[in-house]
Amino acid sequence: MNNFIFYSPTEFVFGKDTEKRTAEMIAKYHGTKVLIVYGGGSVVRSGLLDKIKRILDGAHIAHVELGGIQPNPTDPKVYEGIGLGRREQIDFLLPVGGGSVIDTAKAIACGIPYEGDFWDFYSGKATPQKAVRLGVVLTIPAAGSEGSGNSVITKTDGLRKLSLRTPEVLRPAFAIMNPELTFTLPAWQTACGVTDMMAHIMERYFTNTEEVEVPDRMCEGTLKAIIAEARKVMRHPHDYGARANLMWAGTIAHNGTCGVGCEEDWASHFMEHEISAVYNVTHGAGLAVIFPAWLTYMAGHHAKKAAQFACRVWDVPESDDKKAMALEGVERMKAFFREIGMPTSFRELGIEHPDIGLLVKKLHENKGERVGNYLPLDSRATREIYEIANR
Repeated sequence: MNNFIFYSPTEFVFGKDTEKRTAEMIAKYHGTKVLIVYGGGSVVRSGLLDKIKRILDGAHIAHVELGGIQPNPTDPKVYEGIGLGRREQIDFLLPVGGGSVIDTAKAIACGIPYEGDFWDFYSGKATPQKAVRLGVVLTIPAAGSEGSGNSVITKTDGLRKLSLRTPEVLRPAFAIMNPELTFTLPAWQTACGVTDMMAHIMERYFTNTEEVEVPDRMCEGTLKAIIAEARKVMRHPHDYGARANLMWAGTIAHNGTCGVGCEEDWASHFMEHEISAVYNVTHGAGLAVIFPAWLTYMAGHHAKKAAQFACRVWDVPESDDKKAMALEGVERMKAFFREIGMPTSFRELGIEHPDIGLLVKKLHENKGERVGNYLPLDSRATREIYEIANR
């Protein structure tokens, strides 16, 4: 196991009716004027947004709003939020929603006090040193952004989808997590969230770091729990226990708990980012296509951990033929994805003729000559993985 620092200061307020504590938590972290960031769909229709505003009004906490955040969030809304936050002199951000809303709020939070272009942080030209504080009311368990310092934004000019990782600056002060708020999520959105959280764990699991039995078992156990709870939720959307387990799994999948002390991979995420940037597909659905393709490639090139994954997570019997084990694990994972309504190929994703050359070109322009750590991939390898996904 490698040396590591585990830093996770977010205060999680979990359970039924916890959104009623929103004003209390904002006051605890010294917020006096709040920018509420939201998408505009379910949080409006469900009445949650109005409920949050009434709670803030009752506590005499001033607030302004920025709505209309879309999936695969883009830079125009970030610039709009930075301008609004500066004009209104806000001192706290409250994203109400899922990963896209939270990621946008994080970009706004580091952009408000910065004299340059917030995109400097995502393109690697600068590192955020400070940010406006934020707390989260989570409605979609998927991205894990409520407990991480990570954010992903797409720049519309050039369709560059890049991530920012600054746990010291951008981890939310608190996350309010009421599983009841997820009861009305469409089955598609639930399944995309399940796939996303599984992928976050797998990016940490596929490592060459030795002697990581505890992180491995944490990853495997959480994955098996997600699979079991997802099946329950797809049958019974109002199963509170299953929703609660999935909501917490989404958080620990991405807050650093899984995979401590391990070199992480992230090639599959980078490859999917290009798909969702170019074709505007849902991130979780794109991951359901790319991860099996990546694992298929690994079965033929670096099967050790892929075989272990197949055995411990998908119950594939042990065998001396590690490649065969790994490939059977891929088939079982694809069967699960199909069971919950996810695509497993470009065609099923709605992309009949993907421009693989463009995807490869953009990937390596954005991420360098090689991507990933489990097995560093050059453009020839990533092209082959995209082609596997197109079968």
